[in-house]
Amino acid sequence: MILDAFSLANKVAIVTGCDTGLGQGMALGLAEAGCHIVGVGRKRPQETAEQVTALGRKFLAIQADLGKQDCINDIVSKTVSQLGRIDILLNNAGTIRRCDALEFSEKDWDDVMNLNVKTVFFLSQAVARQFIAQGDGGKIINIASMLSFQGGIRVPSYTASKSGVLGLTRLLANEWASHNINVNAIAPGYMATDNTQALREDAERNQEIVDRIPSGRWGKPDDLKGPAVFLASAASDYINGYTLAVDGGWLAR
Repeated sequence: MILDAFSLANKVAIVTGCDTGLGQGMALGLAEAGCHIVGVGRKRPQETAEQVTALGRKFLAIQADLGKQDCINDIVSKTVSQLGRIDILLNNAGTIRRCDALEFSEKDWDDVMNLNVKTVFFLSQAVARQFIAQGDGGKIINIASMLSFQGGIRVPSYTASKSGVLGLTRLLANEWASHNINVNAIAPGYMATDNTQALREDAERNQEIVDRIPSGRWGKPDDLKGPAVFLASAASDYINGYTLAVDGGWLAR
C-alpha cells in the first residue's frame, strides 16, 4: 500500500536546530511518522523532546556548537551507540547576518558560511560514511531558502550559503545515489517564526509580502511536516538532488 511507503517506523533521524520553529515542526513531523529523533544544537530542545516522547518515540539530545566541525564525529558516534543506527539526516541549523554589502564584516561572513555550508557538508559526509557502513543507504535533507534562487539584499553571506546548499545538494546526490543515499533539499518560503517576527510586525512590509504570495498567507512550521516526511521516506526513493520549494507559490510569481 502506498501509505506504507511514507512510514518512518523505528527509523532514527538526526535533526539539527530543532528547538523551535521550522526545525521543531519537521522533527515533530518525522516523529509522527514513527521516527526516533536525535536533536543537535547548543541547548537541549526541551519542548521538542517532550512532544516527541509524548508520541512514544525516543529523543536523544546532543549539545554541540555546530558552527565548528570538531563535534561532528561525536554526534555520529553518540547516535549509533545509543540508538543503534542512523537513517535520516536533516540539516536544519542555520544563521543569518544582515548588513549592507559595502559594510559586511569577515566575521559575519565566516559565522554564516561555517554553519550554513561547511558543517552541512562535513556532517553529511560523516553520516554518509555511516550509511555506507550500515549497507542499506539513507536520506539526507538539507534546508535551502528562497535565496537559493534569488539574490536578496543585505544578506550576502546568507545568500551565498543557501545558493551553496542548493549546489551541494546536487553534488552529493550525484556522488552518493549509487550507495542508495538520497540527498535532497527543502527551500522554505516566508515562514511565521521567531526569525521573521519583526517583518510580520511591520504592517507595510508584512502586507507587501503577503500580497506577493499566491496562497495569501505566511507559511507555518506545520507546512514543512509533509515535505520532510516525504523526502525522509521510501516514497521519495527515486528523487535525487532536488530542492523542493515550500513557499505558497512565491517563486511562481
